Order: sequence, then structure tokens, then C-alpha cells
Amino acid sequence: MNETSVIDIDFLKTLPPDWATSLLPEIRREISRSDYKIIVLDDDPTGTQTARDLPVLTTWTIEALESELKGAYPAFFILTNSRSLPRDEACELAREIGNAIRTATETTGVRAVIISRSDSTLRGHFPAEVDETARTIGKQDLPYLVIPFFLEGGRYTINDIHYVREGKQLVPAAQTPFARDAAFGFSHSDLKKYIEEKTAGAIRAADVRSISIDDIRKGGPDRVAELLSRVYPAKACCVNAASYRDMEVLVAALIAVEKQGKEFLYRTAASFVRTRTGLDETGGLLSKDELISGSENGGLFVIGSYVAKTTSQVNTLFEQTDITPVEVNVRQLLDTDNRQAEIRRITDTASEILESGRDAAIYTSRELVTGADAASSLEIGQTVSDSLIEIVRSIKAQPRYLVAKGGITSSDVATKALGVRRAMIIGQALPGVPAWKLGEETRYPGMTYIIFPGNVGDADALVQIQRNLS
Repeated sequence: MNETSVIDIDFLKTLPPDWATSLLPEIRREISRSDYKIIVLDDDPTGTQTARDLPVLTTWTIEALESELKGAYPAFFILTNSRSLPRDEACELAREIGNAIRTATETTGVRAVIISRSDSTLRGHFPAEVDETARTIGKQDLPYLVIPFFLEGGRYTINDIHYVREGKQLVPAAQTPFARDAAFGFSHSDLKKYIEEKTAGAIRAADVRSISIDDIRKGGPDRVAELLSRVYPAKACCVNAASYRDMEVLVAALIAVEKQGKEFLYRTAASFVRTRTGLDETGGLLSKDELISGSENGGLFVIGSYVAKTTSQVNTLFEQTDITPVEVNVRQLLDTDNRQAEIRRITDTASEILESGRDAAIYTSRELVTGADAASSLEIGQTVSDSLIEIVRSIKAQPRYLVAKGGITSSDVATKALGVRRAMIIGQALPGVPAWKLGEETRYPGMTYIIFPGNVGDADALVQIQRNLS
């Protein structure tokens, strides 16, 4: 295989069998007697998509961090939403959060293991924001550990090549629309070459170590620990994985080498977070009763994601359900003379639908509007997101349920429209689709908020959600 070869999903059956023994009981025991807290810096709220029964903060005051560090939970998330920001602003935010973490850990005496959780299709401010956090807490010489495996989204890393599942095929990530992202595009599916590309040659592909499927499944934790211990400072290592048992072997090995003083700068997707915090798949998907409120109003979808997968899901939603579509004209939002009139039109239309007891889907027009460069494209995205926030904030009727589709959209709805400062992750509405229970400080205390990543689910995923909740 090379980094341009599409392979059949059945290729996964040809891999060596998983490591025979479950290591989660051992991982949980180690976490329960550890002297540290795991802090997940999440660059959009979809990173909570494999977690449950853990807090997520949208603020990073010293007081809030101290409270969580001294609290009962083994880990917590901080929603940075940095993927919506230009690079310089994302780095400034990383320094701000890093300073707060350093102060809170020094005050409480609780050590922190920090994980930078980002996109499983390799988009985001890597390595810039990871570097800034590391410098702030005095860990700038640590090596990167890059782990983009995300089972629920169909993201696998095999022979150092990262794949995205599309139907029955595994497509190298650099051949997908995600690689053509206006702000975070990339050219390589081979993670060693990807790291060289993203570090602008500071780390050469030839110097990146990797942990193979064979290392994990045949050698087990001892072999993986041996390889991890050999990763040089200021270099990098990528991890191949195709199952959660692979993650268990990796985490068991990491805990072992961490005890010996080895540390890493983690850049991972959500599956690693689940295993590193000792969670498994028990609990299943949340029921309808856990996901809806007692309101008699209709349910609301807010859809801002523009990726091709979302567009396919939106079209299927309108074809197969009786939900009422409310299209937001993006070009009108970008015209300063027409923006407010478009916001009022959408707000009035959606309010009328919800108050009648019908479900509504507010969605941005599917034409992708981009700027001349990465910064201007992010600015356009922020204008659209700000407009969606104003719309949601202006709707008076509390919906029976609220689903936000897309990372930036769901973050801004949570923080700016609903006023979330701390929520509890209660589980998943669908695989890879997290749900939060909102706190008392929010606009709708106790309501469940469903966060639907832009790049997750089959074509009928939104249909499944709507039918489950209707």
C-alpha cells in the first residue's frame, strides 16, 4: 500500500487479531490511584463524542480549574473552540489556558496530564497551539504523540497511512474533501510526511517513529512501552490503530512509561481520550426520554457545517422526514446591508414553526463561500456562526430538543446562545454524537444539548436523530 491507494474495508479482516486480554480493568485501577488529573483541551465540542459522566468547561478561570482539579472526576474537558480562530489567536488562547492550568496545578498541588484533542481528519492548528501550551507549562522539549484513530467516525491508521471510511472503502485522508479545507488543508496521508509538512520540515519524516499494528497486536504493552521509551525529545511518534483494543494496549504502555518519567505532547482524536480516561462502551446510546425536555414546542436543528457529508445528511433529512426546512442565505449574511433582515426572517419563521409544535431545521445555504486565504475563510465562517447565534438567541420558545450540527456551530450555540459555562457529558445520541446536560447558569437549565459533528455519520444520520426524538 502507498499513501494514495484506496483499500476495501475488508482489508481490516486481514490484520493480526486484537491483543487477547482486555486491559481496561488495569487502566482504571491505575487511574483511580494516580496523583494526576487528565485535562482534555478540545478545539471544538465534538471531542466529547466518546465520553460520558465527565464535566466540560467553556471557561478556564483559575477558580474553575482548581475546583475540577480538586473534584472527584478523573478527567475534564476544556472547550477551547480554537479551530474557529486564526492561527495567531489560537496560539494566544493556548498561552492563556496554559497559564491558567499552570497556576491552578501549582496552587492545588495536583499534576495534570494534558491532551490536545482535535479533528480525526487531521485539520486544526497543529503543531502551533500544542507548542504554545507546552511552552507555557515548561514542557516545550517533549515529543509529539499523534493518534488520529477514531473508530466511531471510521478513521483508521494502518502502515502509517491515515484513512477515512467512505461506504465500503478506506480512502487516504489527503484524498478526501477534509484535506482541501480552506484553513487547514494538507497534502499527505502518511502521518510521517504529514508531521514533516505541518512542522515545515522542523521534524523530518525520516525522524518520526511509529508504532505499528504488529507492535500493538503481537508485541502488546511491553513492546509498545519499549518503543515509546525510545522516542527522542522534540521529535514525534505516530500510532497505528484500528480498534479500541489497540487503544487499550497503547494506554497501558503509556501509563507504564509515564511512571518512569516519560512524557509526551498528545495530539489525538476522541477514541484515545475514551480509553485514556478509563471508559468503555457500556451504557449504550441515550434514550429518547434522556434527550428531550417536557416542552410542547417542536424540536430544533441548527446546521452550520458545510462539509460534503453534512450536505448529504441534510438532503436526506428533508427527503425522508416531515421536518420543516428553514434555509439561511449565507450571501445575505455576508452583505452588511442585508444581514439583519435575513436574521429577522429566519428567527420569525423558525419561532412560528416551533410554537406550532413542529420540528424545524435551520441550515445554512449549501454553497461554500470562501475567502482569498485561510484567515479570511475563518472570518467568513465566524460571521456565519455569529449570525446563527443571534438567530438562536432571538428564538423565544424553548425547543423540545436542540441539535447543533458542526463543530464551530455547536460551540458557539453552547457558549454564546445558551450561556454554558459547565456541563456534564451524559453520553451519545448516536455513535460519535455527544449529548450534554446543561447547567443552572444556562438559558435552558437541565436541557439536553446534542452536538452532531460535521464529519460523522452515514447519509441518514440526521434522519435517525429526528425519528428517535419525534
